[in-house]
Amino acid sequence: MRIGIPMESAPAETRVAATPKTVGQLVKLGYEVVVEEGAGAKASYPDAEYAEQGAEIVGRAVAWAADVVCKINSPIDAELDAMSEGATLIAMIAAPRSPELLDDLAKRGLTVLAMDAVPRISRAQSLDVLSSMANIGGYRAVIEAAHEFGSFFTGQVTAAGKVPPARVFISGAGVAGLAAIGTANSLGAVVHATDIRPEVAEQVESMGASFVAVKVDEEQVSTDGYAKEASAAYAQAAEVMYAEQAKVSDIVITTALIPGKPAPRLITEEMVASMKPGSVIVDMAAGAGGNVAGSVADKLVITSNGVKIIGYTDLAGRLPTQASQLYGTNIVNLMKLVTPDKDGVLTLDMNDVVQRSMTVVGNGEIMWPPPAVSVSAAPAAQTEAAPVVKAEPKKRDPRITWGVLGICVLALLAMFWVSPDKLLGHFMVFMLSVVIGYYVIGNVNHSLHTPLMSVTNAISGIIIVGALIGLSTSHVGVPIAILSITGILLASINIFGGFVVTQRMLKMFRKA
Repeated sequence: MRIGIPMESAPAETRVAATPKTVGQLVKLGYEVVVEEGAGAKASYPDAEYAEQGAEIVGRAVAWAADVVCKINSPIDAELDAMSEGATLIAMIAAPRSPELLDDLAKRGLTVLAMDAVPRISRAQSLDVLSSMANIGGYRAVIEAAHEFGSFFTGQVTAAGKVPPARVFISGAGVAGLAAIGTANSLGAVVHATDIRPEVAEQVESMGASFVAVKVDEEQVSTDGYAKEASAAYAQAAEVMYAEQAKVSDIVITTALIPGKPAPRLITEEMVASMKPGSVIVDMAAGAGGNVAGSVADKLVITSNGVKIIGYTDLAGRLPTQASQLYGTNIVNLMKLVTPDKDGVLTLDMNDVVQRSMTVVGNGEIMWPPPAVSVSAAPAAQTEAAPVVKAEPKKRDPRITWGVLGICVLALLAMFWVSPDKLLGHFMVFMLSVVIGYYVIGNVNHSLHTPLMSVTNAISGIIIVGALIGLSTSHVGVPIAILSITGILLASINIFGGFVVTQRMLKMFRKA
């Protein structure tokens, strides 16, 4: 069978459905691949590179007449007129919002696989175009905000004064939101984020951001991996939280989308008016109605109080080289799934939940919506068990506690009484070091724990050197010798253990 890769017809579209690398992979599956002349030019993929990978460079009519046509956006009438009867179209269709398009596709006797209808299950992650493009979009949203923001993201201390870091608030901790969190955090901003799902708080905090929870007594659970509409109670509590965050944030990025429905309104006109002049809002849902009052799709709007609202819908397309490579890889993974024998023949299996969910039109028959696929992570309901009666723990006599504490204090005072004067000074330094060390290490972010091991290894090295010096003195006493040997043993365990843990963690980031 022949796969056609046409040039995208949308004027602002810079991506292409296949790259030279992915074309080579399709050829290995047994397909003939034809690429429209100039299809990859906007994404920096020249025709010569496609030809080197085994593709044939053809005109527009030949590309659209292929057995399988792979593109990015929904086709227009002129493109559909050029397709062969019984051909297969692979593209993003937006089926919930395009009933007329589905009718047209069915009348033409086509089979259509929607790349934006991949079910949110683990096995289908390699085909998930929405996640691939959202990852790029989240990254680009921060870059666009930084371009329009009139100051640094990271804090600066200069000869002319101190510049505070930018405060970034991100609504939604899905793929786009997490990508935005990582990018803003890497630029040095102070990042806060929220999500309707409280279970993602750990993911947010693991990336260096602070999770802002909505104070409401209910749990939001998704049964298909996509966001759901919030309840009235949650929406009311969320509005209060958004109003508070808008006042103190320099950058706001919203990512909330609900499949098949208009985007929920999160930032009102009053919230925008409360923001500081020069603040920037990036509405990643502007194409679906917008999360922000006043946002316009594909436009930069500047409000009367100097707030910039970015409504670009082509964020992924602003990185066309990378976006095309990821989209093309998703296409290759799909073709591997539907070409089990690697013989260049597309074979659909409607018993496969992934293929069934993606097939919106099959041989001229509308097959949307697909059967529900449950991916709920909600815990199973538990049957009531008989209450377990626990015996109350025996309370310790407070007189014993105070007595032991008093004995320790007296022993410590006695030790100071008979010890040299220098010991008291050293002991005070030791106690202050313990207190300072506890608060410094306790406040270190989780992502810095591995570098922290380097510091503790250095401290342990100092302990070993000091203990060896103590043992090398000519008149070392038994207590000093015991303490020195104990210090060397414990510090050595800490050093070698730190190296072992660090090596194991580094292996996680190495390619096999």
